[in-house]
Amino acid sequence: MTLNAHRCPNGHLTYPGHELCPECGEEQTDTIDLSGETGEVVTWTTSTATPPGVRQPNSLAIVEFRVEGESVRAIGQLTEDTEVEIGDEVRPVYAEELRDPDAGIREKESQEWDGYRFEPV
Repeated sequence: MTLNAHRCPNGHLTYPGHELCPECGEEQTDTIDLSGETGEVVTWTTSTATPPGVRQPNSLAIVEFRVEGESVRAIGQLTEDTEVEIGDEVRPVYAEELRDPDAGIREKESQEWDGYRFEPV
């Protein structure tokens, strides 16, 4: 699994991807895998009131990646028991389950349960 940002012909990056670039309206055609990159924590928070199946407390961060002179931001969970500060360097770490597939009202087969968390470098 990859953590893909998307690029339009004008070089704008977005995460998650969109059919058309939100900045210029061009079709986004390229993908950039961020899973091997490091980024910087822009801000973070801890939620203690989480949806069914999501760990509690759940710390989230907005992380800015620099790719070929452009920046793109992604939001995601922090690894468990992680303490970060604004400006810390983190890397994406694959997680098989971001939440418990047996909790909630959706059928397990209706969505993917894996993804990436951010871990301090």
